[in-house]
Amino acid sequence: MIVDTHLHVIDQAALSYPWLAGVPPLNRDFSYEEYAREARRVGIEATLHMEVDVADDRIEAETGYVGSLKERPNSLIVGAIAACRPEDEGFAAYLERQQANPLVKGFRRVLHVMPDELSDGPLFRENLARLSGTRFTFDLCVLPRQLPKAMALADLAPDVQFILDHCGVPDIKEGASEPWRAHMAEIAKRPNVTAKISGVVAYADPESWTVETLRPWVEHTVDCFGWDRVVWGSDWPVCTLGGGLSTWVAATQALFAGASAAERAKLFSRNARRIWGLG
Repeated sequence: MIVDTHLHVIDQAALSYPWLAGVPPLNRDFSYEEYAREARRVGIEATLHMEVDVADDRIEAETGYVGSLKERPNSLIVGAIAACRPEDEGFAAYLERQQANPLVKGFRRVLHVMPDELSDGPLFRENLARLSGTRFTFDLCVLPRQLPKAMALADLAPDVQFILDHCGVPDIKEGASEPWRAHMAEIAKRPNVTAKISGVVAYADPESWTVETLRPWVEHTVDCFGWDRVVWGSDWPVCTLGGGLSTWVAATQALFAGASAAERAKLFSRNARRIWGLG
């Protein structure tokens, strides 16, 4: 069975997503019900909701919305990775409010669509360091050329657990293996960084990718981080750009068919349960 560490629910009646206007294939509702029906069919037994970069003034509303989904009977949702703005003066107060909410397991500030210098700011770094000594993880969503920025953040707070999303967002379609390969080997030297095997079907050619297209990128990630520092995520509905949830689960199962049962258990559920205290 699988713990999905990267579900996005999109409900445009409840929340505002400014970025969706630039991504027409995703600019519609993607409901929890739609996800859950397919997820149960492919063996997903629990999921963490990942923030969807809602409008700044709707960040806490999104967390409340996810909480309402978790309270549904037999919900797959077991926690939330909430949005945050470490560059803002109000971050410390925001963090204190989230510490009182057991639903929130960690945070993400999307960086791959922001100016590179955002994470260099002294306030951003001071606020990120506030996660030290808390239960919260921090997801890093960066482009390959931004991986040194991610390394700097991981070094800044060595006792914070960082999660590198989507195998470091490699440009699979263009086959741009460098500097991605070298940077992945370097960031993996940080013991407080775990890699998320997720999202990569969206970076391949949607018409022509196969399991073998994905293999060198996924296997390099696992080789760098090892089986104790990898987790699995669907990145639904973004994965629909490259085939969908069932296709990505099947591809992952094929990619790791040669791994041991213990290794697969770590990737698909055990590591996630340990990192986020899911039992």
